[in-house]
Amino acid sequence: MKITDIKATLHRHEIDLPDIGKSIESRMFVFVEVHTDEEISGFGITGSMLPWAIIACIHDHLKPALVGRDPYNTEEIHGHVWKKLNSRAYTGVISNALAAVDIALWDIRGKKEGRSIHQLLGGFRDWAPTYATFGYPFFDEKQLADYAIKFLDDGHKMLKMVVGGEPSRTWKDDVRRVHAAREAIGPDVDLMIDANCWFNPTDAYMLARNIEDCNIRWFEEPIEQNDARALADFRQRVSMPVAAGQMEGHRWRSRELIVHHAVDVIQPNVLYHGGFTETLKIGHMAQAFNLPMANGGGWPIFNMHHLCGLMNGGPVEFHYGMWQTGKHFFEGTPDPVEGKMTLSGRPGLGFTPNYDALANGQITDPKDSQFEGRDGHGYLLREAIEQQS
Repeated sequence: MKITDIKATLHRHEIDLPDIGKSIESRMFVFVEVHTDEEISGFGITGSMLPWAIIACIHDHLKPALVGRDPYNTEEIHGHVWKKLNSRAYTGVISNALAAVDIALWDIRGKKEGRSIHQLLGGFRDWAPTYATFGYPFFDEKQLADYAIKFLDDGHKMLKMVVGGEPSRTWKDDVRRVHAAREAIGPDVDLMIDANCWFNPTDAYMLARNIEDCNIRWFEEPIEQNDARALADFRQRVSMPVAAGQMEGHRWRSRELIVHHAVDVIQPNVLYHGGFTETLKIGHMAQAFNLPMANGGGWPIFNMHHLCGLMNGGPVEFHYGMWQTGKHFFEGTPDPVEGKMTLSGRPGLGFTPNYDALANGQITDPKDSQFEGRDGHGYLLREAIEQQS
């Protein structure tokens, strides 16, 4: 079998949050299809960071380098890309582009062999616990409490909320927000918080110290730039576990977090870590350090495979916006049921593209891909929300 073509396109979906407002969140992603001479094709995606650069990287660099190669030989393909296109171990565009292509290669292999990707990765189990990201950065205390109860009523068992991210707020405001969420859900539901690398070490510590009574399962990406040294210092000073690693790009950045004892939970996201080939290496490295693995950065329908395939796989994130985007553009995707997600066992990724939805959501003009009034995560900024309302 040989690769004959690789195509990449950009797509967007507007998220309607119940009782909040339409288009509070917007999600973009790059969709990639890899075609072969045996008429078996596979697909993958990566996120919204620098999408046009990613598409150019795929069309102008990865495609010429990979056409004619065997899609089964993922180590050979990665070795070629590292030596010829990324000899200085860049992350970002090259890691994201390679991730989308690599996911498609594993999808092809799964379809060829009639096996789910999680089985190809190790087949530890066909299910994973789930957690739902319910608490957006622009939610106030009442909205947090209301949405937390709504998600519990929907059957979720673990919840995560965002702290930081609002320039008009301080860590003291987040102390009140976290306490409001904990009070709403009671003492027994697992609650995580995620700062998306927002705080400096001092403010992160002050927040953590003042919510020690909230029994936080983990504090995700508390410090700017995921500074491994600062995270290690922070972890030694606080009483709650630390999680990070969703966009580190490759195994060497993940190794920095692990060997510095900077995290209690490592969180590789297959969309940003060179695909399943690279993420598998991170998962095995974490096993050698007795570290559990989860995922941050959403996109559960892809990340569920390595979290089910490996013995140290933990909870998969059902971020509301990305979960709904996945349901919109793909058919046959699994949903969480009572805090657990079960894979279908169908070959490859186990679900299929909805080509009509992809066509309707495709962006062809770079001017249409700007997140007007939004932050880097696609959330509508508070000022824009107030103007909209």
